[in-house]
Amino acid sequence: MPDYPQTSHIKSKLFRAGLFHRALVMEFVGNGFLVFATLLGIVVISQLIRFLSDAVGGKLAVDGVLALLGFSALNYLPVLLSLSLFISILLTLSRCYRDSEMVVWFTAGIGLTRWIRPVLWYAMPVVMVIALLSLVLSPWALRKSDEYRNKLDSRDEVTTVTPGTFHESPQADRVYFVESVDTKSGLIGNVFVRSIQNSQLGTMVARHGVQETMPNGDRFLVLLNGTRYEGIPGQRDYRIVDFERYAMRIDSAPTKQELPNVRTLNTPALWRHPTTWNLSELEWRLGLPISAAVLSLLAIALSYVNPRAGRSFNLVLALVLYMLYSNMISVTNAWVGQGKLSPGIGLWGIHALMLLVAALLFYKRMTLFSWRRVFKK
Repeated sequence: MPDYPQTSHIKSKLFRAGLFHRALVMEFVGNGFLVFATLLGIVVISQLIRFLSDAVGGKLAVDGVLALLGFSALNYLPVLLSLSLFISILLTLSRCYRDSEMVVWFTAGIGLTRWIRPVLWYAMPVVMVIALLSLVLSPWALRKSDEYRNKLDSRDEVTTVTPGTFHESPQADRVYFVESVDTKSGLIGNVFVRSIQNSQLGTMVARHGVQETMPNGDRFLVLLNGTRYEGIPGQRDYRIVDFERYAMRIDSAPTKQELPNVRTLNTPALWRHPTTWNLSELEWRLGLPISAAVLSLLAIALSYVNPRAGRSFNLVLALVLYMLYSNMISVTNAWVGQGKLSPGIGLWGIHALMLLVAALLFYKRMTLFSWRRVFKK
């Protein structure tokens, strides 16, 4: 059956639209993965340095660094995904302007508003992931991080000793040094303990040590085949005692009873107890996916590149607007928590304002392009 001219014209437009849609979404995804990997690497390295610094200073157990690093990274994912979404759309469309591809698409009849569909096609799955992270997984990660820290802090003084390093007890009355630890048998090799008992400074050295638990639950560090040196520094009357078995009581650190943090509460709990600060936290969690969707639309209008203003001017302007948007969300949430702003205005006010800014920028770009077409004719 022969194709009529009108049918051929429709098929050609559909082919161009499909090609335009697929090429754009694939470039969005590629830039998004690259930006997200870069931002995630920066965050992970900075958090790793902070945790290792705490571990070296004795504020954090070495074996808890990786677990806390994972919880911290999971907490940062919503913000990183939102920023990656915004930058990836901005970079892709800015490249289209710089390479004159945008002019080709405009000439082919694809206006600026036609870019909304492929952008939302790429952005909506990311927005849903951000919503899942913000409403469910991030509060869970913060809660587990606090629980894990409390568990590490409540361990006894011997359990936290790292082989090859000196460790001070929480009561600051003992210093331990262990050369090696056999995890299977629990046997400790070459133990050094310096303690203060009854105002007497004592130093013990033993070849081996082991932890024992009594039937009543009391725990002891038992030193085997060692020597105790007891006396006052600067005086000669030191007492030296050799022993085959010497038991030292191990005191477990008390579990910290901290007040519940609003950031660790799950989303249904915030909804059931609508205090001002709970509503503020709820609005923050809802605002992350909403702002990500608004930023994806805003990036279309901000991606315009003016050759006279330089290639990076629009990127700087977009990042400044992003920082302003993010800070205003934090400010309005704080005002809601303090009772200075109603929850409805705090949730939708700033997002509605940014949607209005996006609409004005769309109108400005479309009007500018229309006038250019008129002058060319």
